[in-house]
Amino acid sequence: MRESLLMTKAELARKAGVSPLTVDRLEKGGGCRVSTKRKILLALGLKLEDRHRVFPEE
Repeated sequence: MRESLLMTKAELARKAGVSPLTVDRLEKGGGCRVSTKRKILLALGLKLEDRHRVFPEE
């Protein structure tokens, strides 16, 4: 999703207020808090209802 928006990991991390390591871990399938997922979704310009587009396990 991030790449389709031509956004780097660092840009997404900065926009979401998380570390680039967190973005990297998520992209590799690692887990995170619900609050972090919310930040990522909003930084990508998505609604919370669209979480399955970024987090398919939801």
